[in-house]
Amino acid sequence: MATLRHARCGAAAVRGVDPETVGAEFLAVPLLPILREPTMTRSLRVLYISLFLVLLLALGAWSLRSFFGFSTNADATVLNGRWTKAVETHYDDEFPIKRLGTNLWAALDYKLFNEGRPGVVLGRDHWLYSDEEFNPAVNEDQNLQGNYALVEGVRQKLKAQGIQLVMAIVPAKVRLYPEHLGEVKPASVHANLYQDFHARVAADNIPAPDLLGPLQQAKLAGKQVFLRTDTHWTPDGAEVAAKQLAKAIADKTPLSGEPQRFVTEAEKTEPHKGDLRLFLPLDPLFENLMPPKEPLEKRVTHLAEEKGDDALFSDSETPVALVGTSYSANPNWNFVGALKQALHSDVVSYAEDGHGPILPMLSYLKSDDFKNSPPQVLIWEFPERYLPINNEIGDADPAWVAQLKQAGSRQQNMAINTPKSETPDRAQN
Repeated sequence: MATLRHARCGAAAVRGVDPETVGAEFLAVPLLPILREPTMTRSLRVLYISLFLVLLLALGAWSLRSFFGFSTNADATVLNGRWTKAVETHYDDEFPIKRLGTNLWAALDYKLFNEGRPGVVLGRDHWLYSDEEFNPAVNEDQNLQGNYALVEGVRQKLKAQGIQLVMAIVPAKVRLYPEHLGEVKPASVHANLYQDFHARVAADNIPAPDLLGPLQQAKLAGKQVFLRTDTHWTPDGAEVAAKQLAKAIADKTPLSGEPQRFVTEAEKTEPHKGDLRLFLPLDPLFENLMPPKEPLEKRVTHLAEEKGDDALFSDSETPVALVGTSYSANPNWNFVGALKQALHSDVVSYAEDGHGPILPMLSYLKSDDFKNSPPQVLIWEFPERYLPINNEIGDADPAWVAQLKQAGSRQQNMAINTPKSETPDRAQN
């Protein structure tokens, strides 16, 4: 120990530094080669980093495949930030790691618990139903009364413009196909919803032909009136509804003008990927577990050539207008075309996809077409499942909407059991 101390002092004297500094430097020198980082460990680290970077690049390149054919709305630009947001959202959704986790979790829910994402109810035989036909609603009684009052308020608003309102109350899919239900059953609020809706509009003298009975008859005759994996009706179901509406309009408020002849042609039949399949994110890894796609016949309706332009109504005349949801707006069902053919009249559609039945009507009542080109008849397509919920009103003035409801409100003891228009018999849910 003394020898080491003398050595440190001697070295310090030579370099002109204190002995403690020399000692620290001495101990810092790797005297034993075995204490150095092995070359093999350093190589493995480089290999791990390289493999990680290669994996990231591969996953990134894989996700970029989804951008082939990718497009955004016209209003999505770089300046307003919507284009960037759309690209980010699309990239996140298509990233392979995220999709892998989503597919695995969805497969476990689907196979172990017979469940999908919120939005779908799984039935038997690969039948899917919208959970809006099953779930209870918050403040359902208040919403029911408010929506009933709004329908009556709209009727009064249309009547002031000389427009006859005709309701097309679309029955729930579960009413037409209850035999495919699983363990989940609709909440009690849905039990008599369809019949109660008809009773209320009958009390308000609003024509509303029964669509449930004819759709059931068409089903018994071998036609599929609702899609198995979709919320909506088939073109056959839409055609049945259109014929019933045309009959009611002809009986109660015949259209003026010269009849027109429309013809409907089948274009092609394609496999249809129902909207309810979106709540089962199993593809692409577990596509074989998904309910199979179903054939959908695409139809198109046009004016018969031999009629020519002489049979057309003038530009100032709008015989029939249609307001509604995706049951009307989506061309896959050809509901507008079926109405044209059944009514022998042109139909102008103001239906919107993805906004429910209330918002499109409010938008129409604020439109220039309503003020300047009022139709003789307005068909309001209204799925029953929207009655017990608080529907969106978009940019409409809440005070104005409240005025419509107030104008249509009635006392609680108002007699509604005496039908004044065609009211369907009560059917089992």
